[in-house]
Amino acid sequence: MGRAPGRLASLLEPRSIAVVGASRRAGSFGDRMTDQVLRSPSAPTVHLVHPRYPSVQGRPCVPSLHDLDAPVDLVVLGVPDRALPEQLRLCAERGDRAAVVFGTAHGLGTEIRAVARDAGMSLCGGGSMGYVNPARGIRAVGYVEREVLTAGGVAVVTHSGSAFSSLLRTHRALDFSVIVSSGQELVTSMAAYVDYALDLAETQVIGLFAETLRDASAMQAALARAAERDVPVVALTVGGSPTGRALVTAHSGAIAGDDGAWEALFSAYGVHRVASLDELVDSLELFAIGRRVRSGSARSQLGIATVHDSGGERALVADQAHALGVRFADLADTTRATLSEVLDPGLEPTNPLDLWGRGEDTEELMTVALRALADDPGVAVVVAGLDLVEEYDENLAYPDAVLTVAGRTEKPVAVMSNLANAVDQAQAATLRAAGVPVLEGTRSGLQALGHLLAQADPPAPRPAATVDQARVERWRSRLAGGVDPVTALELVADYGVMTAKSSCVDSRSGALDVAERLGYPVVLKTAASDVAHKTEADGIRPGLGAADQVLAAYDDLSERLGPRVLVQRQLTSGVEVALGMVRDPLLGPLVVVATGGTLVEVVPQRAVGLPPLTSASARAMVDGLAGLTTMLGGVRGAVPADLDSVVEAVVAVSQLAVELGDCMLALDVNPLICSATGAVAVDALVVSDPAAASTR
Repeated sequence: MGRAPGRLASLLEPRSIAVVGASRRAGSFGDRMTDQVLRSPSAPTVHLVHPRYPSVQGRPCVPSLHDLDAPVDLVVLGVPDRALPEQLRLCAERGDRAAVVFGTAHGLGTEIRAVARDAGMSLCGGGSMGYVNPARGIRAVGYVEREVLTAGGVAVVTHSGSAFSSLLRTHRALDFSVIVSSGQELVTSMAAYVDYALDLAETQVIGLFAETLRDASAMQAALARAAERDVPVVALTVGGSPTGRALVTAHSGAIAGDDGAWEALFSAYGVHRVASLDELVDSLELFAIGRRVRSGSARSQLGIATVHDSGGERALVADQAHALGVRFADLADTTRATLSEVLDPGLEPTNPLDLWGRGEDTEELMTVALRALADDPGVAVVVAGLDLVEEYDENLAYPDAVLTVAGRTEKPVAVMSNLANAVDQAQAATLRAAGVPVLEGTRSGLQALGHLLAQADPPAPRPAATVDQARVERWRSRLAGGVDPVTALELVADYGVMTAKSSCVDSRSGALDVAERLGYPVVLKTAASDVAHKTEADGIRPGLGAADQVLAAYDDLSERLGPRVLVQRQLTSGVEVALGMVRDPLLGPLVVVATGGTLVEVVPQRAVGLPPLTSASARAMVDGLAGLTTMLGGVRGAVPADLDSVVEAVVAVSQLAVELGDCMLALDVNPLICSATGAVAVDALVVSDPAAASTR
């Protein structure tokens, strides 16, 4: 088998390996590392290196890398941290092409990175557990793993070494194409491993356990490749994203939170985000050994059907599915009729289905029920909700029924247990060997099924960014000098967001003249440059319907906050939406949508997107905010808002982010007043980056 294309071939498919730190001491790291490398099924040429041993495990051992005649593809460095820089420099001098660094390399990262990069070396680690590449027959780990690791469809890259070991040793049906403990990614990033995994024909699904994002552009390219190839990516993130918290001057930075970058990135490329290792494993197994939902189905037609032998557990699954947003399919009348013929009196032919009555002819009953659901055109996935407990009377009626139906349908068929620690692994192994995933938990199983449904309706390919260069240059020069509230509204208006009529004044007479021109009622707001949030400063006076009210409001605001005041025509009531942009240190500009007004940082719902956004992706962001969409749809007799205008405003801010996001730290449009007549911005705040705006 030839090497996969790409620059990681020397690291992950080495034909020659030098093991530095090979040891005779039984049970030591050097002993285990040597043993595992020598067990590589591809039988690479292995050179053992240790200054004190002439031989290790019956094989010749040389004192130093200096004693090897030629460069090797991979050097496995099982040495103390203090020896790492010297050994890596030696590798670089010799022309060795890649290395695995197990040590934490504490305080040495910069030096090690520089040495490897200058030499053009790929490097796994530091702080890595190594990797196993079953698809190419390589073991580069320092811990004893299973004697046989069968190549399969699951590729995993993890920052967590413990998760690396746990996934390798789980009883689940996870056979790996490649699994990498990427560690600190001093040189080679998680994105590079994902790209490599996509070059392996064996890879059917990719799992990620990520603590941070180190190479955003490369990760975007790799995720785009995965989406193009319809290879699901399932990701578990911990510890927050790279999004900075320093941008709290603008609400957009605060409400995007530490998690906004992950949300935007994964949403843009259809990555299935999971919240636990259980959900990760259930999802990987479902994608790896199960079937896919038929592609091209409309989202409204994608639903599961579940069969249970317990009314209580059926209700549990129904409650959990509702909370998680996993849809049950609507059953056809013919399906209901078929089920009615076999169910005991008192049992209803519904989905989810409880078929337990007298407990007679259980295999036949389960077979008929599962087959009826599989034949229903509206059912995308058939699930047997069974705890799959050990049967002391050796009654295998349920798993036998599942196997029978799985053999008669092309639809995905799965078993889902409600109690993971009760699953009989012998029965589970039989099902898994036949291509039937066994999901070990109600919540994690339903979440995995939701990911399976979602993969059949992936996001559209991301659009190419377009730029109005004249508009960019016009605004770049203005942003370099800072932006007041009126200018901020002019900015968003130039990108297509409707804005309330307003004007900035610095005198009593000016305030009165503008109010008379705009027409009552009006709002007065402080326009002081040092007041970012007007409500907190008591800087807004709404509902002014006469000249004396305008003058009194101006006197109050100017005395407390300064003479510069914004006079604005007051709009009729509507739903307040917060719309904005925040610049992430790695991903760049992100678009944020949330409940607006004074509740912007109180109501937790928000959506974060990666520009450029299409109308479809912008609408998906809004639709994903259940509370907001309910209000936009009209509550307690209110007229529904014009949702299309809300979406257009989101797309407009996305375009603004594409063109000017590099010279702005953040943008707030809050509130955007949304009513039946459209979405109108009444306030805007720009946190510019004058240095960036002026250097281009």
